[in-house]
Amino acid sequence: MSLETRCTEKGLRMTGQRRVIARVLEDAQDHPDVEDLYNRASKIDSHISIATVYRTVKLLEETGMIERHEFRDGRARYEIIPENHHDHLIDLKTGNVIEFANEEIERLQEKIAKELGFKLVDHRLELYGIPLDKKNKDK
Repeated sequence: MSLETRCTEKGLRMTGQRRVIARVLEDAQDHPDVEDLYNRASKIDSHISIATVYRTVKLLEETGMIERHEFRDGRARYEIIPENHHDHLIDLKTGNVIEFANEEIERLQEKIAKELGFKLVDHRLELYGIPLDKKNKDK
């Protein structure tokens, strides 16, 4: 289901500019910050202001449509809340964010929570690393 459709179903008024911002978020292959979103959206509609992007992002975050991430680079970055859970590996050299899912990690988190007397209801896992040199890949 599209972000626009989800917003409409939640009762949000979808202006033309909000539709553009929603489409930009859906098309993002990365985790854009507000400036990235503004630059991309303003190429589609030159009348969109950065204030409109900030307000729209805040509204989408407050209504649970998008998720905010802070990957230690000083900027808040966003992604649509995915249907399937995934975690993130952040390349500290480039800032690239790699999404991954790992059943073993998921089972271990559940096990740890249970051992500590909790039912796990949510979590975020962010791994930070630097690429191994090709010759040192096994170390």
